[in-house]
Amino acid sequence: MATDRDALKALAEQGSDVPAAVTALTRLAIETPSWGYGNSGTRFAVFPWPGAARTVWEKVDDAALVHRLTGICPSVAIHIPWDRVDDWQRLVVYAAERGVRIGAVNPNVFQDDAYRLGSVCHPDPMVRRRAVAHLVECVQIAKTVGSNLLSLWFADGTNYAGQDDLRTRRRRLVDALAEVYATLPPSMRMLIEYKFFEPAFYHTDLADWGMASAVAVRLGPQAEVLVDLGHHAQGTNIEHIVACLLDEGRLGGFHFNNRRYADDDLIVGSVNPFELFMIFHEILSAEGGTDPRAAACAGRIAYMIDQSHNVEGKIEPMLLSVVNIHAAYAKALLVDRRTLAARQAAGDVLGAHQILLDAYHTDARPLLRRAREQLRVPADPLDAFRREGHAERLAKARGAQAAGAGYPGA
Repeated sequence: MATDRDALKALAEQGSDVPAAVTALTRLAIETPSWGYGNSGTRFAVFPWPGAARTVWEKVDDAALVHRLTGICPSVAIHIPWDRVDDWQRLVVYAAERGVRIGAVNPNVFQDDAYRLGSVCHPDPMVRRRAVAHLVECVQIAKTVGSNLLSLWFADGTNYAGQDDLRTRRRRLVDALAEVYATLPPSMRMLIEYKFFEPAFYHTDLADWGMASAVAVRLGPQAEVLVDLGHHAQGTNIEHIVACLLDEGRLGGFHFNNRRYADDDLIVGSVNPFELFMIFHEILSAEGGTDPRAAACAGRIAYMIDQSHNVEGKIEPMLLSVVNIHAAYAKALLVDRRTLAARQAAGDVLGAHQILLDAYHTDARPLLRRAREQLRVPADPLDAFRREGHAERLAKARGAQAAGAGYPGA
């Protein structure tokens, strides 16, 4: 039976830089979301999960467990007001004591009754003021907890033609975000997320990557686009969007999940793992390319998971998502880009395609095990989670009727 040593030797003989790939795998950082650890639901029901986190403190505990088992999840995103605390410094210290830090701060301007017709695009200036005040508050929270990321998603839109003036709404949006942008410290980035529909069904004020990018350009260099893998129409080529945003230097981050129909919030890589591989291929191509702007952009991307698990548990699907991301990244590291470029230049259609397929079909598990060995984490994080009895321990400690804010799949 071939050993990992044999497999890695074979990769090296094929031209792969195994030590560099292993190092890259140890340096990848994936942020997990606090809301992914608590109870949430669909439009129809919330199904309490035994051991689900009930407070932000327990969410941090769960995020820390995921980091301990994977070695590549050093931060946890928070959602305000779901994760609001009286003493932010205490939360920072609490997280640090458990080996993680507070990551992106996500404002919530889509659940209050006042936002029925929108938030920053609402026709009532008083509602817009309320929304802007909350966004500015979240900038201050981010500064307090040491985060350099403000992650924005808006449910703003309309359901019927004529419900509101579309260009007026866009001006409201830009004006509001400009006011928030002016409060950012130099080290902080504003990540602008888009979604082509839901909860609005006639139009969404930030419906696609082009609209988000145009707003980011209007605001300034600290504003970038956040790509959520579930926020596109069927058949959209997301890796093409990634390439375009890299070329413009405006790709700020990802919300990783997977979908089959719409914003399904499924485990990353569970439906379309080749797409995930191709996304990382585009990023690594830019990172190692000759365009300094694209390379710099690729080097500062914030990789974040955004999922809501309703029937499959909380921590275990998060672990599987991280493992799938790690595997896709490993395979993308194995692409022979020099040969790929030569075949592309020669017009060798299938020869170029085959280079990608060869990397995608490579068993990257030996690389991942070597990386986890260097990270001093279990070779199989999911097996360790089950073997160490964490699900049972948490269910016993927290019970099955955990309380918590629902997550509407934004």
